[in-house]
Amino acid sequence: MTAPASTAALPLARLLGHAADAVGAVRAGQSLNDALARCPVAARPGTQALAFHALRWLGAAEVVRRRLAPKTPPPQVDSLLLVALALLWPAGGPPYEEHTLVDQAVAATTRRAPRSAGFVNAVLRRFARERDAIVAAVLADPLARFNHPVWWLDRLRADWPDRWQAIADADNQHPPMTVRVNIRRLTPAAYLQRLVENGIEAIALGGAAIALARPVPVTQLPGFADGLVSVQDANAQRAAPLLLAKSLPAGARVLDACAAPGGKTAHLLELADIDLLAIDRDPARLGRVDATLSRLGLHAETRACDAATPAQWWDGRPFAAILLDAPCSASGIVRRHPDVRWLRRPSDLPALAATQARLLDALWPLLAPGGRLLYVTCSVFRSEGSGQIDAFLQRAGDAALAASPPSPGQLLPLPDNEVTPPSPALAGAADGFFLALIEKLASKPKTTR
Repeated sequence: MTAPASTAALPLARLLGHAADAVGAVRAGQSLNDALARCPVAARPGTQALAFHALRWLGAAEVVRRRLAPKTPPPQVDSLLLVALALLWPAGGPPYEEHTLVDQAVAATTRRAPRSAGFVNAVLRRFARERDAIVAAVLADPLARFNHPVWWLDRLRADWPDRWQAIADADNQHPPMTVRVNIRRLTPAAYLQRLVENGIEAIALGGAAIALARPVPVTQLPGFADGLVSVQDANAQRAAPLLLAKSLPAGARVLDACAAPGGKTAHLLELADIDLLAIDRDPARLGRVDATLSRLGLHAETRACDAATPAQWWDGRPFAAILLDAPCSASGIVRRHPDVRWLRRPSDLPALAATQARLLDALWPLLAPGGRLLYVTCSVFRSEGSGQIDAFLQRAGDAALAASPPSPGQLLPLPDNEVTPPSPALAGAADGFFLALIEKLASKPKTTR
């Protein structure tokens, strides 16, 4: 077997070392993106491939390591050992020969902690030798079976008692690559033909969404640099059409709160001629919105500010529509961000729910009567979805779920999404999201005594 193209250019021992650094950073509470940013540019693609695989199977690797080496080794040795064990786990990882992987892991250990090289060699060779028996034994541990923290599994089980195992298993799969065609420039059918002409297999999902049979670098997407297409999950592509389902007059004022990185911002502008204000707290992330709009040839006013404090930025003119893509646990996009499950803590969920409620309450007065607010999270936890919206509707008094079109509600990252079934072409091709379209009543309903 040969190594993937992304890893073949550099010695495997070096890539294993960089991947161990990245996994160690995640275990210490840093995001994988930040960890990879410190990796040498030439090693980044290969390191990312190894780190992604290791993080998907980190739970199993930790349980195996505890079984074979109960005494925790030094952090840099432990991280390297966990990466190697995850790659040896029978889950279809990068296709390295077993002996090559073990030898290169030992070589990486020799460079970093020479005294631990024999220990790493012994642990890895024992696992390789007794793998079937060890795997069968450790699968009794939920951490090894599902590769999620136990508290996360408990939350999934409480929210989705009949679906939690399928959700956890789906989180460990490779995510699909879906693109959004800029319909201001060409039709999805025309772009699908361009993909075929470039040897890229794909299918249309409806709307502007096209799913690729295999991921490719964006530089290989025809017309990407020219703004013909963007990469965006199929369920994320539901947001803009849903908010704009009720036709708005040209120049209508629309707010995109928490806009970064700008995918939904751009989609709104591709669909309608609106006066769009896109805001985000993080100036650096807001720069990504500007870059995306520039690539697509679109324009919006962008402003770095906190959506939860309108007094500091709102001019008093109501908005016809508001998109609130609220900060959340990101529990619906774990396939794309395998570090999320290891970074989150149980205490994060109440804090995030409080932030979501604060944003809803702060932005609702900015919406004109008859206007619509779309609440979106990339979460599968009910506290960030239906629970949040049910509580808001009770508080607001002049708010109701829009009747037409109906809100999708909870979308699970499953092939047979039984909560809100997608079109057959979309089955299995989208991430977990929650979307609720809320309409502002012209007057508050009268209460009866």
